[in-house]
Amino acid sequence: MTLRINSTGPLALLQDKGRFGHQSVGVTPGGPMDEHAFDWANRLLGNDPNATQIEITLGQFSCTFYAATTMALTGADMQAKLNGNLITPWQSYAINSGDKLEMGAASAGLRAYLSVSGGFKIDNILGSTATVVRDGLGGLEGNGKPLKANVLIRYSVDVSQLSTVFSEPRLRKQVPNRFIPTYGKHIKVGVIPSYQYDDFLPEERERFFSTVYTVSNNIDRMGYRLSGEAIQCQRNNLISEGIALGAIQIPNDGQPIVLMRDRQTIGGYPKIGCVIHADISRLSQCVPGSTVQFYEKELHSAEAELHIQRQFFTSYNS
Repeated sequence: MTLRINSTGPLALLQDKGRFGHQSVGVTPGGPMDEHAFDWANRLLGNDPNATQIEITLGQFSCTFYAATTMALTGADMQAKLNGNLITPWQSYAINSGDKLEMGAASAGLRAYLSVSGGFKIDNILGSTATVVRDGLGGLEGNGKPLKANVLIRYSVDVSQLSTVFSEPRLRKQVPNRFIPTYGKHIKVGVIPSYQYDDFLPEERERFFSTVYTVSNNIDRMGYRLSGEAIQCQRNNLISEGIALGAIQIPNDGQPIVLMRDRQTIGGYPKIGCVIHADISRLSQCVPGSTVQFYEKELHSAEAELHIQRQFFTSYNS
């Protein structure tokens, strides 16, 4: 059975966890910008952690369901309505055939995640459904194109809903409040000192961690360009090297660029460190004009937190 997209808003992409193992040939992993919201959308439904979802940027998305299922919505609050009734994100809802979901503009944050029971049924390209527009890979037709109006996306029927009819949205499960982030105008972001960290003079490092940076208008799935007090690296004769998720490049103008899910696979600018995994999700929900301050995070502490997070989601059985 299928879902029909009526409108996509500025950008709607099919995403799973990402396309791994191909960076050596220049293929970036892609995947959800806000992995925390993505993981919860699948957990609410008891899905495989890698089940494909729709990542919706800025809102104005609408669709019609043509089979009974259970739907989960997480991430930014986009004033979503189910059959005209306002619903709350970070919850799952029973869906009838013919139900219509409509979203307004994001009131806080940038990205929302729509998942259905069992995930959307999309063919893998290089082992993943993740849409990477720059690479021309993944998505509905495998060519990296964003979703567009009037396309149909397959999903499995949730047999538990077949004989059930609801006149109003029916809440199934919800994320505990302590796990629901607040998308504010200022965030603190942990950084693991790495790459060329030792090539920055102590006063440059101090300036980096003490500066409150502003999220610029130049943000996308490749990277977040920040503006603030410039810093400089003593070393500028670097050979291009592999780029990790969250790497913080310092180009010639001294303004940091945090590299995100659709980043290039190699780069030659100095890098002062990497944003910790959990804070990539928080940064991905920052709108232009938001402010960011970095703090130093110890590697083993960051690794332990990431291990706990991944164990929490991968060990769950509905």
